[in-house]
Amino acid sequence: MKLTEIATRDELKTFTARSDWEGGKAVAFNWLCIAAIFAAIAAVPHPLTILAGVMLLGGRQLAFAALMHDCGHRSLFETTRANEIIGQWLCAYPILSDLPRYAQGHQKHHALAGTDKDPDLSNYQAYPITRASLGRKILRDLTGRTGWRALRASWRRGRADLYSTPGNGNALLGHAIVNAAMFGALVAAGHGWLYLLWPIAYLTSYMFYARLRQVAEHGAVPDALDLDPRMNTRTMHVSWERLFVAPFNLNYHLEHHLLAGVPCYRLDAFHEFLRGKGFYDETEFPRGYRELFRRVVQA
Repeated sequence: MKLTEIATRDELKTFTARSDWEGGKAVAFNWLCIAAIFAAIAAVPHPLTILAGVMLLGGRQLAFAALMHDCGHRSLFETTRANEIIGQWLCAYPILSDLPRYAQGHQKHHALAGTDKDPDLSNYQAYPITRASLGRKILRDLTGRTGWRALRASWRRGRADLYSTPGNGNALLGHAIVNAAMFGALVAAGHGWLYLLWPIAYLTSYMFYARLRQVAEHGAVPDALDLDPRMNTRTMHVSWERLFVAPFNLNYHLEHHLLAGVPCYRLDAFHEFLRGKGFYDETEFPRGYRELFRRVVQA
């Protein structure tokens, strides 16, 4: 069964409609959450609030990755220019990423998903894995080893453009400008030390959440080498996990692969539409990460 067999073109257009208001609201909400996390730690600077802050900041960094992802598909905002500028400066640069480079690689993933040529296949092909293997991966994430490799990779990718401007390919300078602005804002508020929590979260909790997201999307699916997205991609039902590993409807990944132009703020409605049409009658959706782990970890 194909989408065109259950939905008209006009019906699908309602889900691919982009909104500057919704996109701007999502970006602003994420920045306000970050400000609130820093403010809470500043008000109660205790080891437990700092630890909670690092865990929450990692979730907000993943949220930036989700918004950058939509901008890479030019679906978060109505205009291409808004997706490019806001997606780069307010979503990608804060997490040391680069929107054009990311989008180029990600489009290959969409084009080749369900085949052995998918550039992301190595990230999830081995699942299900043993509990010990998953534990080692998580330990690498939470101790900063995965994040350190990501930092070095970012440097290698960007150093060739060091003498360009941020708008002409110099992502490293863009990273520096945006992160310096964050540090400056915290210094001006009298709490410059709080900025340290941002790179700490990047090196630890963000890498951990990014791995969980990756596994949830394509790990131990019914058939990673089947061209039907219902076989090679997964959607999950979540609740409190939205704070950490499923911001901005990131859990609706199957819907995204079915119709990549659907912005994140319409994915939940698109999911319910497809369910109502019987498109998912034979598709299972794990409820929470405990159920997911039963599928991705060998018995």
